[in-house]
Amino acid sequence: MEERTIKKALITGVAGSGGSYLADYIAEHHPGVELHGIARWHSTSVQKNLEKCSSKIQLHECDLTDFSSVLPVLTGVRPDAIFHIASYANVRASFLTPLAVLNNNIMGTAVLFEAVRAAGIEPVIQLCSTSEVYGQVDPKNVPITEECPLNPSSPYAVSKAAQDLMGFTYFRSYGMKIIRTRMFAYLNPRRADLFATSFAMQIARIERGLQKELVHGNLDSVRTIIDVRDAMESYWVASTRCEFGQAYNIGGTTVIKVGELLELLKKMSSTTIATRQDPALLRPADVTLQIPDTSKFQNATGWKPKYNFEDSIRYLLEYCRKAQTA
Repeated sequence: MEERTIKKALITGVAGSGGSYLADYIAEHHPGVELHGIARWHSTSVQKNLEKCSSKIQLHECDLTDFSSVLPVLTGVRPDAIFHIASYANVRASFLTPLAVLNNNIMGTAVLFEAVRAAGIEPVIQLCSTSEVYGQVDPKNVPITEECPLNPSSPYAVSKAAQDLMGFTYFRSYGMKIIRTRMFAYLNPRRADLFATSFAMQIARIERGLQKELVHGNLDSVRTIIDVRDAMESYWVASTRCEFGQAYNIGGTTVIKVGELLELLKKMSSTTIATRQDPALLRPADVTLQIPDTSKFQNATGWKPKYNFEDSIRYLLEYCRKAQTA
């Protein structure tokens, strides 16, 4: 497939942990792209997360669940590519606030799609879905292909499955240029609620004498790991090379138990790390086996991750250490 040219890009959730890394990537590697981002009007992460690319991005404050604020942004910017990353993404928290997560993630996506239609524009839309839509997969279906049934195990996963299916429906019904990417686990220093980032942040605090022990949830889950910088580059690649209406798994090549990752981080610490399981960190329903088949995406794009696992772990821990001295 011939690679598409993107001249004007809009990122939803640009101030979040993933959106900000995507903004960094586009600003650095595609400087000719006019870059725009949507952030919630009450977002508190704009200044910190967008520090690196703040001079290269035009921010628009609005709430994706408010059609009256989204439509003027789309009619004003008229992007030829939209990266829809905005979501409430904390799986465990979604069990505590399910209605907020469902409303935000599902209705925010519906409003965005309807505003695109109302604006009379035809952008490529890269819809950021997640491996959580597959839920707890039967081992016979591992590695997980895109044909694996959706079987969400949390309110968050339900909301993402709804987004995913909505993306296909709007492609089929209205001809919208929607590409769905289902991202598997990644290392993201800017997102403190991810298990690896939580481990690294706690280790950094223990090293500075700010905390006595590291607390954790389930350590038996198996994941593949990809670097957030690779993950965000893959979103760009998907928008320029993938087929509209299709879903694509994206993930790393390192397969590891959560507990094994914790042990690696502990070995990299400058001090002894005591650990304890906290029942409050256990999910009511967990997904313990997520290993993707990413051949469909690789065959469509030729893309492969660039960062090796050891470099990603070091990058994560050093980021967390610097955060404790900031």
